[in-house]
Amino acid sequence: MPIPDDAAPAAAASIRQLFARRSLRVPGTRLGAIALPAPAGLRSHWHYWWQAHFLDCLIDEHLRDPSGHALPEARKLARGIWLRNGARWRNAYYDDMAWLALALQRLDAAAGRRRPSRPVRVLGDALRSAHTQELGGGVFWNTTRDYKNTPSTAPAALFFARAGEEERAQRLLDWLREHLFDAESGLYLDGVKTDGRVERTLHTYNQGTVLGALVAVGGRSNLQHAGELVTSIARGMAADDGVLPLGSTGDGGLFTGILARYLARAAVADVGGSAATTARQLLESTAAYVWNGRTQLGDSAFVFPPPQDGAISLSSQLQAWMVLEAERASR
Repeated sequence: MPIPDDAAPAAAASIRQLFARRSLRVPGTRLGAIALPAPAGLRSHWHYWWQAHFLDCLIDEHLRDPSGHALPEARKLARGIWLRNGARWRNAYYDDMAWLALALQRLDAAAGRRRPSRPVRVLGDALRSAHTQELGGGVFWNTTRDYKNTPSTAPAALFFARAGEEERAQRLLDWLREHLFDAESGLYLDGVKTDGRVERTLHTYNQGTVLGALVAVGGRSNLQHAGELVTSIARGMAADDGVLPLGSTGDGGLFTGILARYLARAAVADVGGSAATTARQLLESTAAYVWNGRTQLGDSAFVFPPPQDGAISLSSQLQAWMVLEAERASR
């Protein structure tokens, strides 16, 4: 059954209704409650990078429906993130800062800014400071600077590609290919410690951000590799029915939503006809699972799979929203 055009709008409306709150109760701000029902002592719970993806989702919504209210909501959310983060943009994790930099970069573009806003400049400078020659390149994961990984390096590469720093972005992609690409699976491993030990875990979102950076930088070699990566994702990560694995709680609740976002970019890029078709099929199968498995909560809101015991995690619902927006964008 085809996924209806109102699937992504329904997810957007549901998340707003169920999770959107003022940041620290300050008027003119927004923040996403981390769970429904919200845990006691909410002030002590802070997931900076979840909010960055909430912001990215609002930009997706604005691009889909520029006549709606997503752009002013995105501005309120950006203010709310800054406020909740102690009136500053940076934190101790470069992957977190890369996610927020990407979302704010898109907010600048949606608002028609010709030059990067101050938050984008601040976060961009932080990412540049973490791109060093230890281990031959790459971006550190956090300010401890003992681990360089795909979760920080790939979104940083995408940020630099969008910022017009293609040469830096390409160097990061080359580093990833040399140090963290697993030729046997055709997928990207998690990271490498400064003592040379490699963490070989495979995560869906790492494949997504590499894919996004490859497409953004472009060029024959990058686009060919992007097509090969799509094929490897389908072979090594999707179930037999083409549905990608969906995390239900914690940070993992966002992972496949992030992959879906960048599969949509590949589906409409010159990555080879069969790979683009594969990307669309993965999105269609996963979005159908998400949409058909929804349950109604109250009169007008939906909760999306995978099933969860107890509180419903914001991360899992943002994941569903990303999947549904990505499927629509890939058509």
